[in-house]
Amino acid sequence: MFNKTVLKNGVRIISEQLEHLQSVSLGIWVDTGSRDELKEENGICHFIEHMIFKGTRNRSSLQIAKELDAIGGLSNAFTGKETTCFHARVLGKHFTTLSDILSDIFLNSSFDVNDMERERQVILQEISMVEDAPDDNIHVLFNRLFWGGHPIGMSILGTLETVSAIGKETILKYINEYYVPEKILLVAAGNVNHNSMVSFFEPLFESAYGGGKTSSERSIPRTNGGLSVNFKELEQVHICLGGESPSQTSDRRFACAIFSTILGGNMSSRLFQEIRENRGLAYSVYSFLSAYVDTGFLGVYAATDFQNVNPVLETIQAEIKKINRGELTKSDLTAAKDHLIGGIYLASESADNRMMRVAKNEIIFGRYVDYDELISNLERVTVDEVVEIAGRVFEDGKVSLAALGPIREEDLDKINIVF
Repeated sequence: MFNKTVLKNGVRIISEQLEHLQSVSLGIWVDTGSRDELKEENGICHFIEHMIFKGTRNRSSLQIAKELDAIGGLSNAFTGKETTCFHARVLGKHFTTLSDILSDIFLNSSFDVNDMERERQVILQEISMVEDAPDDNIHVLFNRLFWGGHPIGMSILGTLETVSAIGKETILKYINEYYVPEKILLVAAGNVNHNSMVSFFEPLFESAYGGGKTSSERSIPRTNGGLSVNFKELEQVHICLGGESPSQTSDRRFACAIFSTILGGNMSSRLFQEIRENRGLAYSVYSFLSAYVDTGFLGVYAATDFQNVNPVLETIQAEIKKINRGELTKSDLTAAKDHLIGGIYLASESADNRMMRVAKNEIIFGRYVDYDELISNLERVTVDEVVEIAGRVFEDGKVSLAALGPIREEDLDKINIVF
C-alpha cells in the first residue's frame, strides 16, 4: 500500500507498506548531488554525507554507532550525481528508534571542525584509493571527457585539491541553499504504518524548516565525441567508451535498457560471448547505463592486454554495427526482456530496493510507478526500436573513448573511435 503526505513546508513523507515483511527500510533523501556543485567545491555533497554520522548535539559518533548496532540496524549513506541518501534497515518494532536516530543526525549534525579534519583525511584516502584502482578510475576519466566541463562530469568524491579546501562555512552555506524542504523526502518501505510515520516526523521537520525555496535550475549538459588516452604503468589497458542515451524520463529508455542488455548486460550478451568466450581477449567486459533526469549515456567497459586493445575495440564496433544493421531477432528481444523483468521482480523482494525505488520515482516523476506499468513498457518494445536506439547512441563522430594503462594515442587504430 502506497501513501504520500506533503507537509506544510514542502517536505514529503512517503511509505510503501508491505505487510509480509518483518523489516522496514527508512531513507532520508535530498534531491541534490555532485552535479549541483561548483567546480571549486567539488566533493562537498560527499563530504556532508560523511559528516552527518560524525556526531550531533545529542549523540557522539560512537553513540550513533552503538544505538544502531543495538537495534540490529544496517545503516549506510550514498551520494550520487543528483541525490544524496541516508538510510537504514531494522525490524519493524525498532522503526521509531531508527527514526529518532536518523532524524537527529540529519537535523542536528554538529560538523565539529576537529571531526571534519579527521574525516577529510579519510576522504582523501578514498580518492587516492580510486586513483589506484584502474577499473574505477577509468569511469572517472570517461565522465570527465564525455561531459566536458559540465558539473555532471565531475567526480562525486571531488579532487584532492577541492576536498582539502572545503571548510565548515562552505558546508553550512551549501546545506542552507540545497537542503531545503522541497528537496527533502522521508521514505520508508516494509513493515511500516504511514500515519505513525507522519505523526513522528511532522513536528520534527516542520519545526526545523520553514517554507521551501527554489534553488537555481540545473543546466543541461551537452556531449561531443572525444578521446582521452592516459598513460600509466599497469598490467592491462582499461577502456571505457560510450555515447549519449535517453534520460530517466524518456520513453526511449526502455528500448535502451534492452539494447544494453543484449550488447553487454549479461553472460549471454554479444560482447561477453564474442570478446571473452569466443576470442579470450578480456576477462571483464560489459555495457552499462548511467541515466539522469535530463540526459544519460550508455557505456562499454573492457580491460585487456596492450596487444589486444585494437582487436577488442574492433570487436565492440563490429557487434554494435550488427545491431545497427538490424541483426537482431525476436528471440534476442524476448531473452533480454525476461532478464530485465526477472531482475526487477527479484529486487522487489528487498525492503531497501523498494524504498529506493519509491524515492527515485517520486523525485523523477512525482508519483508512484507500479510494477505493472514498468513491465508493460518493457514488453511493448520492438526490435525496430532497439535498432533505432543503437544508431542514436553510437552515432558516427559522437562516441567518446577513454583509455588508461600502458598505451599512447598513437597506439590506437583511429577507425575504432569513429564508429
